[in-house]
Amino acid sequence: MPNAVVLLSGGLDSTTALAIAKAEGFAPYALSFRYGQRHAIELDAAQRVAASVGVAEHVIADIDLRRFGGSALTAEIAVPKGRPAETMAEGIPVTYVPARNTVFLSFALAWAEVLEASDIFIGVNALDYSGYPDCRPEYIAAYEHMANLATAAGVEGRQHLRIHTPLIDLTKAQIIQRGLSLGLDYGLTSSCYDPAADGRPCLQCDSCQLRAKGFAEAGISDPLLSRHELANTR
Repeated sequence: MPNAVVLLSGGLDSTTALAIAKAEGFAPYALSFRYGQRHAIELDAAQRVAASVGVAEHVIADIDLRRFGGSALTAEIAVPKGRPAETMAEGIPVTYVPARNTVFLSFALAWAEVLEASDIFIGVNALDYSGYPDCRPEYIAAYEHMANLATAAGVEGRQHLRIHTPLIDLTKAQIIQRGLSLGLDYGLTSSCYDPAADGRPCLQCDSCQLRAKGFAEAGISDPLLSRHELANTR
């Protein structure tokens, strides 16, 4: 089984990307980040997911993007709540963390070179997403090109890196259906930008609303809501 580094946030998309990597025959090395985010709920979810799906190794790397701030996820900026879909589709939201995917992919690139892996999986999505510039196909293509110029393994011809984005053209409903077909338990995941201390989702932030839309369109109940006994609170 060839090695692959999989970026794992503990959210719905990255969890699905992990399951796809494993289903495609890769030995997944999951990489998560304690990057100064305002809550650690997503890391708890990432650990649950990694244990459930099964990975060769799960590393949580420590970096501090909070030193720069500039985002509702890393600074004392209110997380937007209750925004209608048309508003979410306009502009780049304050929950965008400057250069986050670039930083994360750089760590993944470093680990991939050490593992002699030529594959990185990232669960970016260009359809049901909140306007993040580092989730676009052209960004991924440009990063992949750069990555193959950036490592000793690439220069010496021992590695040709490919960044896999298996979800990039899927709706949230299609992502959920794909994950369920692979046996995923989405009750283990966490998508909320502003969860309670016990992990209960706020149900009102952009991420919660996009998740709810996906499950509704898939015609499936979200097991996370049942887990927190929130199924009837919407």
